[in-house]
Amino acid sequence: MRHLATLVLFITVIGVSRVRAQEPPPRIGPFVVDVHASIPTFPTDSQPLADSRGVQNLGSLPGRGWGAQLGAHFYFARWKAITFGVGGELMVARATSTPPAGGSPDLIPMEERLVSASPQLSFNFGTGNGWSYISGGIGRAVWALHETGLAATDADVEPLSTLNYGGGARWFIKDHLAFSLDARFYQIREGTPIPPLPGSPQMHLFIFAAGISMK
Repeated sequence: MRHLATLVLFITVIGVSRVRAQEPPPRIGPFVVDVHASIPTFPTDSQPLADSRGVQNLGSLPGRGWGAQLGAHFYFARWKAITFGVGGELMVARATSTPPAGGSPDLIPMEERLVSASPQLSFNFGTGNGWSYISGGIGRAVWALHETGLAATDADVEPLSTLNYGGGARWFIKDHLAFSLDARFYQIREGTPIPPLPGSPQMHLFIFAAGISMK
């Protein structure tokens, strides 16, 4: 994760340096829509999370999966080198696990899903040809984790308060089309206990995404 963050930062700095060299550069915005494919990394070492779903073996937890992000942002003000934006993001992520044949009898196939929706405030640096940003927001998420083929329980449909924060960059290869990256952390509030099981713990999830942006 540390190497990935370093790579994103390096690419962002190079991108911003290049757009600054162009004169006269257009302003950021006035709006942009992001469509990203993502790689979520679900936790695989959380015993409290496993306990909240009655999972006996941590090896059943799915881990890495696939997902998508859809975002829209409007840029409303500029102050010195910072352009301020407001918008929102919808994120979906999914992962599954399949126990190996002949493995431990307490390993079970599982399905994990996360759906999150949140408004966002962003601070943007660069020009309309390409810019980097940091952003964050507080919204709601639903975290489902259950054995494959079984119905979701009440714990799998509870809306949970979620803080997301991260950053990324957009490089416009055409006037209205850009390649974009986003690296983001999600801090998800603990769930309500549903006897006889405890509630899910507060969890942190990292998601790296890449795709296109349109303005």
